[in-house]
Amino acid sequence: MRAIVTAAGSGIGKHITKKLRERGDVVFGCDIQEELLDGAGVQADVSDEASVDNMMAAALDQLGGIDLLVNVAGVAGPTGGVEELILDDWRRCLAVTLDGSFLCSRKAVPHMKRQGAGLIVNFSSTAGMFGYPGRSPYATAKWGIIGFTKSLAMELGPHGIRANAICPGAVSGDRMDRVIASEAEASGRRPEEIQEIYERSTSLRGFVSADDVANMVLFLASPGGAMISGQAIAVDGHTEYLTG
Repeated sequence: MRAIVTAAGSGIGKHITKKLRERGDVVFGCDIQEELLDGAGVQADVSDEASVDNMMAAALDQLGGIDLLVNVAGVAGPTGGVEELILDDWRRCLAVTLDGSFLCSRKAVPHMKRQGAGLIVNFSSTAGMFGYPGRSPYATAKWGIIGFTKSLAMELGPHGIRANAICPGAVSGDRMDRVIASEAEASGRRPEEIQEIYERSTSLRGFVSADDVANMVLFLASPGGAMISGQAIAVDGHTEYLTG
């Protein structure tokens, strides 16, 4: 399988890239920080149209086509009440997540249509299933991803192309540590207290790992996932609520 993975240099994107390659797939990655990439890939800002066009052209030239697009790239966005937010921070959060998924998908779809098959996996979040006080830009972007994904599934299904959204919960790692620190600062609470709240909010009382999320991508891109499309699939230990 020929795959393109955004935000492939760290976190979830890096784990997805590694697992796909271990399975024998050929993966082209991009990241805003090129030095983080391991193997085939280029630097790209997925919120920038020209940058995405150049990245996708390089990827398609190297791969000779595309079977799987995994739109991982996104940013946490600002933390605070809506009246405290800065418009540029709001726009950046939506641009990386929503514009990036749109721009990459737009370039991949014609190639998938020509071969009559393909899979697009977009990244939402459990924040795309709940309200998220204090994190409204992030929640808005992730809700938008689900609407985009379901629309793609309906548009592209007749062409043999599937689209699904993965909704991770709290994922262990540096990014979640930064989110917890930001929320602790904004709320005046200790980071340990914020982490405990996140853990209590799931039925399984804990964080998921990046490998847990990557395994879902591999399943969707396997024969077992061949008839799954238009779904928002949580990998989260069952989130019961989100708190700000």
